[in-house]
Amino acid sequence: MRTDALPMEALEHALTTAGRIHGNQLIHHSDRGSQYVSLKYSTALAESGIRPSVGTAGDSYDNALAETVNGLYKAEPIHAQGPWTSVGEVELATLRWVHWWNTKRLHEALDYATPQEIETEYYLT
Repeated sequence: MRTDALPMEALEHALTTAGRIHGNQLIHHSDRGSQYVSLKYSTALAESGIRPSVGTAGDSYDNALAETVNGLYKAEPIHAQGPWTSVGEVELATLRWVHWWNTKRLHEALDYATPQEIETEYYLT
């Protein structure tokens, strides 16, 4: 698989599972990776009504939330549960961790609610 295929697949999956949401209220923030600033990816965002936001080069604070989540992902399921014997094991552990992160883990920044609870509340109002 080429490296530019995975971001497109992830975007298509997100749009399929989440659906089109409240017009142009979605913002896609990324680093300056070539996959995310390519014409193909930028066009897909525009056609989906998603506004792109690209981080500042060399600014680790610009993407602090993503860096924090990536660090927790590496520490919690990857390093704590390894060693891994197959890619399939890592994929399954990742799916479980993301599900737990979104539906069970209480987030201080969300006033000790889960992302799923916040999203549900958002769409009910």
